[in-house]
This record gives sequence, C-alpha cells and structure tokens, in this order.
Amino acid sequence: MMADPLSKPMQILLVDDNPNNIRVLWEAIQGCGWKALMATDGESAIEQTEYADPDLILLDVMMGGIDGFETCRRLKANPITQNIPVIFMSALSDATDKVKGLEIGAVDYITKPFQQEEVIARLKLHLKISNLTRTLEERVQERTTELTESLQKLQQTQLQLIQREKMSTLGQLVAGIGHEINNPIGSIGGNLFHIKEYANYLLRLVTLQQKYLPHPSPEIEELVDEIDLEYLAEDMPKLLESMYQGISRLKNISMSLRTFARADISSKVDFQVHEGIDSTLMLLKHRLKADENHLEIQVVKQYGELPPISCYSGQLNQVFMNIIANAIDAFDELNKNRSAQEIVACPNIITITTSVDVEQETVTICIKDNGPGMTPEVQARIFEQSFTTKPVGKGTGLGLAISYQIIVDKHNGQINCVSTPGDGTNFIITLPI
Repeated sequence: MMADPLSKPMQILLVDDNPNNIRVLWEAIQGCGWKALMATDGESAIEQTEYADPDLILLDVMMGGIDGFETCRRLKANPITQNIPVIFMSALSDATDKVKGLEIGAVDYITKPFQQEEVIARLKLHLKISNLTRTLEERVQERTTELTESLQKLQQTQLQLIQREKMSTLGQLVAGIGHEINNPIGSIGGNLFHIKEYANYLLRLVTLQQKYLPHPSPEIEELVDEIDLEYLAEDMPKLLESMYQGISRLKNISMSLRTFARADISSKVDFQVHEGIDSTLMLLKHRLKADENHLEIQVVKQYGELPPISCYSGQLNQVFMNIIANAIDAFDELNKNRSAQEIVACPNIITITTSVDVEQETVTICIKDNGPGMTPEVQARIFEQSFTTKPVGKGTGLGLAISYQIIVDKHNGQINCVSTPGDGTNFIITLPI
C-alpha cells in the first residue's frame, strides 16, 4: 500500500548492484523531494520492502544472487508486499523479457541507458496511478461499509414494521375475540347457575314424592325405569360441574389472550414474567397435550421468585411463543422417526427455569428442550432474518430474528442459544428489571 503523500514523502526503493546507477537515480529522486532507499541485491530488497513499505520499487533485472524476475515473484507472492508497484530496469531490449516482467507483475519497464527525465516521468505516472488506486479502494471500502450499515438499518426497520403490524393485528383480533367470547360466557355462566339451582329443586321434589307417595301409578313407574332416575340424579350434578369447568377454561383462555397480546407498543409496563409464560402455555396447550397424532409434550416449570419487570409485555410474550413453538415443531419433526415406545421411554420435555440476580438487577428465563438440537452451522445463523430450517410454507425465518430485536434492541437484554445435536436446545434470556 502506498504511503499517504500528505503525511510523509514518497519512498522509492532502488535495487541495483551498479553503484553508478544507484547514484544517478538517487540524485534524481532526491531532487523531486522523494526519499530514496537502496538495496544491491534481491534478498536485501525483499527484506527492506517488508519493513520499510516503499511506495514504489525500481528493480534491476540482472543482479548477483537472485535476479530481478525472481525477486519480483517473491514480492508478489507475499501479501505484505504484493501491492507495491514494481518497475523493471534492464539493458535488455528483447520483447520476450519485457513480456515476462509484466506477466510476473511489474507495472512498467525502463531500458538502460535511461534518461533521468524519462525515469522521473514514469515514476510520477505510476505513483499517481498507485495513489488513485489506493484512494479508489478506500472509497469502495467506505461505500461498502455505508451500504452494509444502511442494509442492516433497513432490515431492522423492516423487522420493526413487521413486529408492529403483527402486534397491532393481533391486538385487534384478540379484542374482537375477547368481546365475542365474554358475552356468551357471561350469559352461559349466569344461566348455568340457575339451571343447577332448578335441577336441585326438581331432584328434591322427586325425592319427597318418592318418600310421601310410595305407590305411584304404573305410568310413573314406567317413566322412572325408562329414564333411569337413580343414575340421572347421580350424573346430573357431575354434568353441571363439568360445564362449570368448561366455562372456567373459556374464561382462562380469554384472559390468556388478553395477557398475551397487551396493547403496550408505545410504552413499557410493569409485568410479571410468569404470567406471560403461563398465558403462552395456555394458548399452546392444544399442541402440548396428547392426541391421536402425538404423545404429550411435558412442561416442567422451575420458577424462582421474580419481581415485576418494566417491559413491553406483549412483545415479550411473543418471544416466549416463538421459542416454545419452535421447540414443539422440533419435537414433531423428531418424532416422525420414533415409535410410541421410544417416546415413552424418553419423553419430550420443555423445562422453563426463571431466576433473579439481585446484584445485577436482572432476571433470567431459560427455555430448554430435550429435542434434536442444532449443528454449530445452524446455531450460528438462527437469529438471521429469513433464515429457517423448516420446509417451504412452514417457517418464515422471522420469528427468532424478531425475538432477538425485541430482547436486545427493545429491552437492552441478551438472548443466547446453547445447543448440541442430539442433546436439545437451551435459550437463555436475560432482562434488566
């Protein structure tokens, strides 16, 4: 790389075993305000080039020891010296030698005996070309850096827009669903209370009639047998209790939806992390429980005593959703090649551990699965936008990229992934309180 002409004079290395040539060239170079360095053989020229870093080299072809061609080859093979322009000097005028020198990497060829004016003119030309090349490379590097930064900012903005749109749409959807669910839930719950009360009255009436009218008509006896009155009286309270539990579950789902998608885009709120995790698990319960397609995925909660943290709770819940849903997807893929007996012997487990660091004023959430794990190559790219290992139509590659942005950029926290093929994956989230 050529030295900056504004910081120090140009340095020209003269390599020639003829003292006369050295003297003439040295005087000419000094007269231009440049600094002349000297070497009388190829070995010392290479050594001096490495530590002095001249801006240009004038290299004689015919020298004792290694000749100019070999010297040039070694200079061009060395990353430290390969970009320094070399001009050959030779008494030979054979075109073959000139072509050979240019093929090796020289930028020009001066034939002896030479005129000082010609040498200086060529030196100025090649110093200018070298300086322009260096400046162009610097500008290209600067522009590349600027474009890279702009691309990164654009990607971050794109993720933020996607995130806001998703949360806005989700918030509106949840508000509508909550309204639609809550009205019939309230109506059914209120009516169910009265139905239970009426049923108790009727059963008491039947019991009293059997007590004080022990000999009913044949028609009544026939109906009692038909409806199996004893079983009906025993089973009806159970049915009503089951309906109460269904109503309670609907209320919990509605509450979980509201907790999951709180409209807190513009400001942070105090939030209990465990509520967010529990609401996420409630919404994913249909994928965790056993059905005809897969066995149950067990969830082990190891909750510490956490204080409320200041955060964008809806966005934080989305991070939990992305990580846990990814773990479920990984189990589904893994279990395609496992029998039910193998799964029972080594069940699918998601372990969620929370803790607080009082001194650092942080909380840590670890979401670990014992699934297939990831290779180092995949692990290195999981937070990249649009990177996914899922089949087409199954994943966008945005979930973990958005999660990273939410934790790191929005909350000044950290999210790390530790994974080993065959040994599961552990996401570790650290958030300031």
